[in-house]
Amino acid sequence: MNEEDITSIENEVLKRLKTFREERNISQLELSLQSGVSQNMITYIETGKRTPTLRTLIKLCEALKISPAKLFEEDNKEKEKAKESIIELVKKYM
Repeated sequence: MNEEDITSIENEVLKRLKTFREERNISQLELSLQSGVSQNMITYIETGKRTPTLRTLIKLCEALKISPAKLFEEDNKEKEKAKESIIELVKKYM
């Protein structure tokens, strides 16, 4: 795994964190109050300007009531979409 791969995973994890917050209709301020992480830090994390420590990620996950593992799960919808596209291409050329 190279630096580019790690950066890609990091960006996806931070994107998922923001998505979970938005799905729960929680503002950055509310998340800040519930997690003990400053609102500025949450903004920096969500915009990719800062990389959170494991401790910070755990605090945010606890406040969002999700397992930290949820941030690292592979997106099965994307895999399914890719699989369906490949099947359609194979059918087209058979």
